Amino acid sequence: MSDKPTEFTVLVEQFLVHTGVERGLAHATVAAYQSDLTLYINWLQHQGRQCLEDVSKQDVEGFVASLSTETSSSKARRLAAVHELHRFAVQQNLLTEDVSQAVKPPKGVSRLPDVLSIDEVSQLLSAVSPMSSDDPVALRDKALLEFMYATGCRVSEASGSNVEDVDLENGLSRLMGKGSKQRLVPVGSYACRAMEAYLNMGRPRLQKRAKKAPEMSALFLNMRGKRLSRQSIWQIVQTAAQNAGINRQIHPHTLRHSFATHLIQGGADVRTVQELLGHASVTTTQVYTHVSPEKLIEMYQTAHPRAR
Repeated sequence: MSDKPTEFTVLVEQFLVHTGVERGLAHATVAAYQSDLTLYINWLQHQGRQCLEDVSKQDVEGFVASLSTETSSSKARRLAAVHELHRFAVQQNLLTEDVSQAVKPPKGVSRLPDVLSIDEVSQLLSAVSPMSSDDPVALRDKALLEFMYATGCRVSEASGSNVEDVDLENGLSRLMGKGSKQRLVPVGSYACRAMEAYLNMGRPRLQKRAKKAPEMSALFLNMRGKRLSRQSIWQIVQTAAQNAGINRQIHPHTLRHSFATHLIQGGADVRTVQELLGHASVTTTQVYTHVSPEKLIEMYQTAHPRAR
């Protein structure tokens, strides 16, 4: 967008304040909206549109068509931001009609989430087992990965967790999800033992490494005694996967996907898993109800009268 304020830029700024302050969305979400809407506004101005009142349904369709080199999921995300902006303008009585509403995202190839098998999760968690209580980093990594698989938390939720959020005696943890929504999730016995070892023998040593005032509230600390970043958690997960001999790319969300899939496969109902994951809609959770190809073959060979 140009440096000179326009009706477009003022509207987008108002929208971003609304999403960040009034709706309380995460900074990363607001930044993504800003990026997508900057692209949208630049395209509209290039088409000669000066304000949102000038925009037609065909313009919105043209914008989506201009994203021909992007993936279906990326197009859908950008269109979602456009929908939010137009909806906001109607709510503020700046528009009488939301012309973007009728524009649907392009259909893409349905992708199942990347999931580790139960054996692979065991290999991953065993790969970070501390050899002794003298290694605070190993104690932390073990506790972190056990915690993430036990709770199905997002990487931002793991990074943002505080000591006071964890109740090991009762096996519970409070997580702060998207939109500052809190939820209470169980923490299994394996994770509780790893967390107890870390909190008693690992975290105090990491606190002592702080050159300035140590981080008093953060649950997971880095080697300088400060809150562990999301980027560091990514690296911990990838290093553990390499050490476990898992020869494919995994990331923190892989543990979340695995958590949900293993619960569903173990008999948990989708509504329960929705609550544990902190999903606003059960539709988001239903992706985990997929059946693996191996399970399909097993069921077919067992059930079909002429399978063998």
